[in-house]
Amino acid sequence: MNEMIEDIFSGEPNLSMTERAVSVALGLGIAAAAAQPRPNKLLSLAALVVGVGLAVRGATGHCAVKAVSAGGRDLTG
Repeated sequence: MNEMIEDIFSGEPNLSMTERAVSVALGLGIAAAAAQPRPNKLLSLAALVVGVGLAVRGATGHCAVKAVSAGGRDLTG
């Protein structure tokens, strides 16, 4: 578990500034929408997790999924 957390928050930034801004904006929007009372609590929880994940992705500038799919290549330029 600790290795997974380190992988998420470590590594070279591999997102452009546009990708970071969009991730933060969408993440905060989804998380805010998930905070509203809804009849389906599991759907709200899932939306909250996705929103926070996107916001963290944008704030750190590192996307582990993009790093793996790019094969370690830097695609920010």
